[in-house]
Amino acid sequence: MCRLLLARGRFCARSLVSAAISMSEGHSADHEGPTRCHPNGWGAVWMEAGAAHRLVVHRDTRPISRSGEASPVPRVETNFMALHVRHATLPHTRGLEFTHPLERQGPAGPWYFMHNGYLPSVYALLGRERSHFDSGEYFEYVVDAEGDTLDARVTLEKLRALPPGGTSGNAIVVNPRRAYLIHWTPSLTPCPRYFTMYRLAGSESLIFSSEIIPALGLPERWEPLPPQHIFEIPLH
Repeated sequence: MCRLLLARGRFCARSLVSAAISMSEGHSADHEGPTRCHPNGWGAVWMEAGAAHRLVVHRDTRPISRSGEASPVPRVETNFMALHVRHATLPHTRGLEFTHPLERQGPAGPWYFMHNGYLPSVYALLGRERSHFDSGEYFEYVVDAEGDTLDARVTLEKLRALPPGGTSGNAIVVNPRRAYLIHWTPSLTPCPRYFTMYRLAGSESLIFSSEIIPALGLPERWEPLPPQHIFEIPLH
């Protein structure tokens, strides 16, 4: 299981990294889920300042609490950034290959994907005999890399078609033109608060987060996102 964070507008990248560290160590956890710490690597994707349609990616297999401040991410100046801190569900899915954001290349440019949840049955809908990495299969299942948009209606239909057994499809999906936040969890999940995401809307910024982060905004200013909903965030 993982934690997600997305910001658009005017914000401080260092504050976002600090927020991600807080979530990774369980300091801001207020949920019923068994996972408090997320030590199995982290990643970020952001829009390069002054370079239209150019995304930059950073991945690290170490805990963000050990490597975040030394990375270039806190010093980035940008109007869009998404971060992911990871707790690997299965031991064999650790390492750089499995560190988000995952990436697929298409004719219109790259797609990036960050997932919080476990969807072990997606492989069957791709016609495969077994699962290699559920998040990678989920990425392939919902994102057509040949296009440059994510159709919300079609995506929700695909999620409703998933066989039972998964925990959540919460995800951030990014290409050079727009980002999407997928907020989707099966109704029978045992940890609904763990998979509830929140929105902090300001006059010059918009932040989505897996947890309420008081350092980014007073708790009463955060609102839970509606269930089974996909948000589109233009990047230009």
